[in-house]
Amino acid sequence: MVQTIINRSDVPLDARDLEMCQCVFDEIRSEAKVAKDSEEAERIAAITIELYRQGVRSPDHLKVMVEAARGLIAPREK
Repeated sequence: MVQTIINRSDVPLDARDLEMCQCVFDEIRSEAKVAKDSEEAERIAAITIELYRQGVRSPDHLKVMVEAARGLIAPREK
């Protein structure tokens, strides 16, 4: 019998997955003062979903990785 290997990225997101991604998206967008209907917001949303599908499940880690990918992390003061 042949088994099909299902990648996590191929499994549809459920309501809990989408809720978590939405919360992370809203927080990042709000802090970065990005308009909800802008191209930047679309990129933030796409990166959030993609990283989540790749296995980043911690909201804090997801937020940091999305911010880093978009260059939204403010430099640390020394």
